[in-house]
Amino acid sequence: MSLFTDPRWGEALSHLPDYLGNHVRVSLAALALGLAISLPLAILTRNRPAPRGILLALASIVQTVPGLALLALFYPLLLAAASLTLAWFGISFSAFGFLPAMLALALYSMLPVLRNGITGLNGIDPALIEAAEGVGMTARQSLVLVELPLALPVMMAGIRTAAVWVIGTATLSTPIGQTSLGNYIFAGLQTQNWVFVLFGCLASALLALAVDQLLGLIESGLRRRSRLRTGFGAVGIAALVAATLVPTMGRSSQGYVVGAKTFAEQYVLSALMRDRLQAAGLPATARSGLGSSVIFEALKAGDIDLYVDYSGTLWANQLHRTDIKPRAELLAELKTALTKENITLLGELGFENAYALVIPKKRAGALGIRTIADLAAHASALSIAGDYEFFSRPEWAALQKAYGLQFRAQRQMQPDFMYAAVASGEVDVIAGYTSDGLIAKYDLVVLDDPRHAIPPYDAILLLAPKRAGDERLQAALRPLLGKIDIATMREANLRASGNDANSSPDAVAKWLWGKVGGR
Repeated sequence: MSLFTDPRWGEALSHLPDYLGNHVRVSLAALALGLAISLPLAILTRNRPAPRGILLALASIVQTVPGLALLALFYPLLLAAASLTLAWFGISFSAFGFLPAMLALALYSMLPVLRNGITGLNGIDPALIEAAEGVGMTARQSLVLVELPLALPVMMAGIRTAAVWVIGTATLSTPIGQTSLGNYIFAGLQTQNWVFVLFGCLASALLALAVDQLLGLIESGLRRRSRLRTGFGAVGIAALVAATLVPTMGRSSQGYVVGAKTFAEQYVLSALMRDRLQAAGLPATARSGLGSSVIFEALKAGDIDLYVDYSGTLWANQLHRTDIKPRAELLAELKTALTKENITLLGELGFENAYALVIPKKRAGALGIRTIADLAAHASALSIAGDYEFFSRPEWAALQKAYGLQFRAQRQMQPDFMYAAVASGEVDVIAGYTSDGLIAKYDLVVLDDPRHAIPPYDAILLLAPKRAGDERLQAALRPLLGKIDIATMREANLRASGNDANSSPDAVAKWLWGKVGGR
């Protein structure tokens, strides 16, 4: 079966109204906000060299910040702002999803609008402005009736550039909770669903191309003084917006929101919990691809209703604990700490997904490595790879402190690619996950941790404060507690790493329920 006859194209198409509508909504809002800020600033500073230079420098600096980093930075800033407004005025707002994405994208849109706006206004023949003054026009009348119409074609070129930038960068807003065409890309990369990756890239590119061409038609109409071209472009933009937004406007409330982090196991578990809620007659949707810190704060704020986390992650990242305790004691203390945040730890799913150092079985045998302590003696000649956050996490610092690990090189890469990289010898060791089915697929071995530098990582189900007393929700989820053992989860993760229709999170979630539902 070729890529282009894969039945997953149909599944991808079924998500398009939701993903595209949300992508257009946030892009349109960001572009409108960016224009509302940039155009007045361009007008105000066009004849003031010092403020103009500072403004363009600041806008240029924004462009040097990676898009994902800029989007992520707005989330904690807005969380702090929401806390302050709640404390001072009794008013709060959601810092999750749409708002941080819109603000970050609006900043990204400003540079081309500012630059072209200033260039267009300053490029007008001074004689025309003098003529306007000569016929008695005020400065405001000259600006509105003469300067802006003449500068508009140049300004439209900047708006076209800004629109393309915003539409492209909006695909990166998925990890902060904004649904977009990036959902295809993030989910596809994590589950090796290349149909989704290709579909998301094509949809984003086609949207950007369509918007650019329609704005180009407006720009051409302004240059040629053609009302027909300008009108066609404007009608085309309006029709495109309507076609993408109208299908999602009449939908009812989404009900319960199940969160998921950015790897395949989380996609499968969120699909499983969503299915269990829907089977109990409770409307539910999954919000996938969220960053580790974003998802916990979203739960606290009530932007999502439930998700699966891991005891060691919460112990290190949320409680900022570096001591390692026995599993039962750690879970008890964690539950007490979460209760103080009004978060319900409903229970454990039955398996552990801990960080672990992983090496090919043949390589381990050849070097006589069975434990991380054995590895330490060879580390200076070896390279290690981890996911995007591992080397900044407390677990890595704890491993270095406990075993004195000093590797020749460190690399960061997308989690699923790590396993293929270590199996092919591109790297020598990886920081993998104990429940990952790719360990068996690539004939790898998990090294023992005799000094217990890594805490327990039991998969636990968390509920938002507003769901603490929701008995229907809890009753629908309790059949999952304690039912998923490590062998079953590894097999589920291995299935999710496949490249066919049966490897989608939805399909694997149905298989997983078939395995654990009768236990």
